[in-house]
Amino acid sequence: MRPAAKITHIEVTTFSHEMENLSKDYNSFNMVYEPGAKLKMGGGILSIHTDQGVVGEYPGAGGNALADIETVAPYLIGKDAMQREVHYNAMKRGLRHTAALGLGVVDICLWDIAGKVYEEPLFQLLGGERKPLPAYASTLHGDENGGLTTPQDFADFAVTCKEIGYPAFKIHGWGLAGENIKREVDNVLAVRDAVGPDMDLMIDPANEVKNFGDALKLGKACDEAEFFWWEDVYMDGGVSTFAHRKLRELVKTPLLQTEHIRLPEQHMNFILADGTDYVRVGAHEDGGITGAMKIFHACESVGLDVETHGPDPAHRHLMSAVRNTNYYELGLVHPNIKTNKPPIWVNYSDNLDSVDENGCVYAPTGHGIGVPLNWDWINAHKTGTRLIAEV
Repeated sequence: MRPAAKITHIEVTTFSHEMENLSKDYNSFNMVYEPGAKLKMGGGILSIHTDQGVVGEYPGAGGNALADIETVAPYLIGKDAMQREVHYNAMKRGLRHTAALGLGVVDICLWDIAGKVYEEPLFQLLGGERKPLPAYASTLHGDENGGLTTPQDFADFAVTCKEIGYPAFKIHGWGLAGENIKREVDNVLAVRDAVGPDMDLMIDPANEVKNFGDALKLGKACDEAEFFWWEDVYMDGGVSTFAHRKLRELVKTPLLQTEHIRLPEQHMNFILADGTDYVRVGAHEDGGITGAMKIFHACESVGLDVETHGPDPAHRHLMSAVRNTNYYELGLVHPNIKTNKPPIWVNYSDNLDSVDENGCVYAPTGHGIGVPLNWDWINAHKTGTRLIAEV
């Protein structure tokens, strides 16, 4: 019988770094290309240590997630790290007054521990197989700085991505989408015209279209251009089931929602209210591997596909363990920027050139998450290490 892997202490390592040729747009929310700029960024690594010497590690332990981790850490100390379902439910209750972002980070660490104990990658623990995962090139937001500045720029970049091998391309338009819907519409039509009919296209306005009327203009353009999906259209924040049901009645392009709600219960409420066609999930946002798998299986039972939010090795494992999904989001990419992510993993990347000739990626094969953290780089950029809790 397997011995318990009791949690002995929990710590967070923070780091800071600069990314070249990146800045924020007019409202300081969207990351955009700007030649010569340097954008200061940071992050945190959660490490959960056990008495077996096995450590679960995962990034994403900054901001609001850190406050959640501090809340649940005393509960976890002395517990068996392998009892993930028990801990998921306990932490979910304990974080019921928050967005529960820390729940996902902790849960992924616990799965990392399990994979290392059983000496298996996560996709095998989940009953999956290593298989090619088709990816879509997910762009940085449009800018006013000579990068992705015009519909022609997006069209040219989509052609480049198609030549690389990508089967799909997603537009993140301009931060001023709410003020110039014509440019967004022109972009949709220009990209389709450039790549032809055999590349799947998507658009994500990131909740910046100002009203229902402009949303319909964009949706009708997506219909004309036969887009694969559109998502998070206008300024409700992506959470109104009524509003999105109305959009679905008037626009035939499938709608992708639920990025801005949390955990299985809220996802199912949105689905049962007819608020979406495709379902968005993020392991780091929706309760980790445990919460995400609940969403995948619940959606499978009602015949809906689930699309993971953002690139991440955990998402590669999830997609390798389910059938009701289509594309891996590889981004955010740009024709003039090699990467917008710190090199925190060893021999792993989610950059424009990280796909194979068919535009696919694969889950890592190491134990647990399956790819080691680059502690040499992390320690060289470290701003501190905090012991959150210990026996």
